[in-house]
Amino acid sequence: MTSPYFVHSSILTRSVNQRTQLSAFGSKLKNEHINIGTCPPVGLKEEKEETTICECNYSFIKWSYDGPTPHPHIVAQPKTETHPPPLASSSRRRRQLKVEYEESDEEPLLKTERWEPPDWRIQLAHIREMRSNRDAPVDKMGAEKCYEAGAPAPVRRFQVLVSLMLSSQTKDQVTAAAMHRLRARGCTVENILNTDEETLGKLIYPVGFWRTKVKYLKKTSLMLQQEFDGDIPDNVEGLVRLPGVGPKMAHLAMDIAWDQVSGIGVDTHVHRISNRLGWLKKSTKTPEGTRKALEDWLPRELWSEINWLLVGFGQQMCLPVNPLCSKCLNQHCCPSAHKTSPAKRTKAGPTHSPNPLSPTSSRMKIETEHEKEVVRKLTPLSSSTQLRRQRRRNVL
Repeated sequence: MTSPYFVHSSILTRSVNQRTQLSAFGSKLKNEHINIGTCPPVGLKEEKEETTICECNYSFIKWSYDGPTPHPHIVAQPKTETHPPPLASSSRRRRQLKVEYEESDEEPLLKTERWEPPDWRIQLAHIREMRSNRDAPVDKMGAEKCYEAGAPAPVRRFQVLVSLMLSSQTKDQVTAAAMHRLRARGCTVENILNTDEETLGKLIYPVGFWRTKVKYLKKTSLMLQQEFDGDIPDNVEGLVRLPGVGPKMAHLAMDIAWDQVSGIGVDTHVHRISNRLGWLKKSTKTPEGTRKALEDWLPRELWSEINWLLVGFGQQMCLPVNPLCSKCLNQHCCPSAHKTSPAKRTKAGPTHSPNPLSPTSSRMKIETEHEKEVVRKLTPLSSSTQLRRQRRRNVL
């Protein structure tokens, strides 16, 4: 190419003055209508900077006619395009969307069935039938029978709590006798505080751990007088704060004293029988674990009844040692029937009589003096015995 504007295929740029002069010269040629051969006059277009020309994109050529004599002019028009916004830098990391889930208060559509023992209704009906006479020690001497019916309500509630504290690790007969002696002296908060520990110990003896329970009674009475105006708390949280009062006593006190069902009172009888009957999804080792497991599936309307039912049943039929499975109505549906107290087996004797002449026999049966003499001669003597006999001969 011989164009002066291109040298070695590169675009030349002009200064501002050159561009101004070229524009004026183009306008002059346009006004004078100078024809140069057959080629129409080409309008000179102001060139842009190199960077601007490189960015332009000419899409087509448009013919235009100016003046009285139409002369086509080639005019290059840039293509108008909507360019997308510049891309972000590659060094910038793409933001990750954080997916959040809204919590819904609605209940799930799928509900899991509550676990319960397979035959517990039949077993409970049998226990009710066996406990229909209500002649167990708990029915006659339990905490419901150990308070004065004519005493004021706060005093009755305090006596119920005292009887429950004394009943721990103690039979109902011993607890009832101790409560009878305390009521004869005056079983109130004031009288317990005014009685010395030695006298109080003689009144409750021989309940289990009577020395420790004397201290618990004094401390509990003091707390009731200072914090609860001589009455017992009306909630489980307040009851378990008292010295010597556990969850079992608290739930029983709420049921008997306040006539409110707050939980199941589980003692050793309820704990043992619940595990034997298979009323627990997994066997438990403590009464508190049994209480939580029972409350998960047992209907709430049975919580108050289940304690005295199982306690009396454990006192009369399902004993801790040698339970009376042969007389129990649940022997065919109880998984532990005839297994907790297996019969003692007599040791089988030897099939043949031992040889009385054998010195290694551990069970020799010598019936005659002749056999004794034969065994004495055949049995080898120990070295110490031989030495003793030799000394005796020397002396003689």
